[in-house]
Amino acid sequence: MESRTKRSILKISKNICRAKQNRLKPTPSVRLQRNPLPTVDTLRRSNSSPYIRSESLQMATKVLMVAEKPSIALPIATALSGGRFSTRRGSTDVHEFDGKFLSSNAHYKVTSVIGHVFSMDFPSSYQNWEVTDPFDLFEAPVLKSESNPKAHIRRHLHHEAQGCTYLVLWLDCDREGENICYEVIECTGIRETGPGRRIYRAKFSSVTEKDIFNAMENLIQPNQDEALAVDARQEIDLKVGVAFTRFQTRYFQGKYGNLDSRVISYGPCQTPTLGFCVQRFMQITTFKPEKFWSINPYIIKDGYELLLDWERNKVFDFDIAVMFQKLVANDGNLKVIDISTKEECKPRPCGLNTVGMLKVASSSLGFGPQMAMQLAERLYTQGFISYPRTESTAYPSSFDFRTALSAQLNNPIWGKGVQMLLADGYHKPRTGSDAGDHPPITPMRLATEEMLGSDSWRLYQYVCQHFIGSVSSDCKYSRLLTCQFCRRIICLHAFKCLQHMDFVNYCPFICESR
Repeated sequence: MESRTKRSILKISKNICRAKQNRLKPTPSVRLQRNPLPTVDTLRRSNSSPYIRSESLQMATKVLMVAEKPSIALPIATALSGGRFSTRRGSTDVHEFDGKFLSSNAHYKVTSVIGHVFSMDFPSSYQNWEVTDPFDLFEAPVLKSESNPKAHIRRHLHHEAQGCTYLVLWLDCDREGENICYEVIECTGIRETGPGRRIYRAKFSSVTEKDIFNAMENLIQPNQDEALAVDARQEIDLKVGVAFTRFQTRYFQGKYGNLDSRVISYGPCQTPTLGFCVQRFMQITTFKPEKFWSINPYIIKDGYELLLDWERNKVFDFDIAVMFQKLVANDGNLKVIDISTKEECKPRPCGLNTVGMLKVASSSLGFGPQMAMQLAERLYTQGFISYPRTESTAYPSSFDFRTALSAQLNNPIWGKGVQMLLADGYHKPRTGSDAGDHPPITPMRLATEEMLGSDSWRLYQYVCQHFIGSVSSDCKYSRLLTCQFCRRIICLHAFKCLQHMDFVNYCPFICESR
């Protein structure tokens, strides 16, 4: 079965590569020729946008823009139109306004999908468990169908694309988003024909005005390789998951009475995760607790009590523990035999990625992964934080730290600290890892608890404090270690004296975890 499975997976990969020839061929990237954009501050003062015109446009080119969800389409339309647009209902809302595109008059239509437009499945001839051998599924054809037919997204995109010359894709900037780009292209029917480009891709990490304008000024082409990688992953997941689910469900029938009526599902992700859970469960259930004893001597001097640590930590023999206890109690004196001082440093954190955010959300905020991501997605779509799905902890060289910090100046909790950082000079963040996806998670604009609500505010507060801590200086302290001796017992005491708290002022969550 193993060799046959490997051959089938290799065949799937070859078919995906062969399909590449039938997909939209990428064209060389061409920088847009457009008059320089005014700054975001200028736009706010003038309440205008470089993409809109006040007069009536005749013979305007139609431009269709598609975002991944309605909550992303709205801020895009708001920013590019300067807040002057009309909205009409459809399968998803369509925001319309007039403006300029490639130095020509244009009529914009901004709409969205609701995630993946298509899902992958087997043809009906392979749906019967009794007729189809699970082994045959690895070489079976697959087809794509509309993932949510009741939403009519495919028909909606096709209708809105009628008469449009250009398509600008505002899907999330990850592999899944790249795959949805090509699903949208297929639904609209817009193709790269003729000498010029017709399809563009916007790359952005937040839905602030500045990032939206920057994305419009640096439109690129969609990445077909990443889209095909998702196709390959979906097909492998489907075939492996369905084949093993059918195999093990039928295999266990008749062996365990309580499993006969259930589907025993298999998944490339869920099954290894279940394995980790079972492994940990077995460690807990097979653990045999063993009693141990420890000595905790303390010193009383001038009304102050100082607890010491026993160098040996613990013993598993009660009689030996009692013997050591009597030695200390009978003597009653400790002799200091060594004192050492060492300067130490706790480094400031790197940029915040998704895993780091979820760890603190679970350990310090009491949010599970699902709830934490829901809150983060909401903060992102509202424009308060950058894209929350990233593996990178390294900031790009072009990141504007001063602007990001300045947005937090009026915060009543950490605003004074930000003011000091801007006045005295913030520090370059530690070198993190660049996964090539999105920058670390950062705050994009000021918010209050009244604006966000309790749970969203707590997560937003953590994102802000982590970012501020990442550009603060390291925490420096001195560590004083004393060693005492009493009748064959060595006791230790460590005392830490803070010299410069710096990032610790902003990152209590990090200090707790460390």
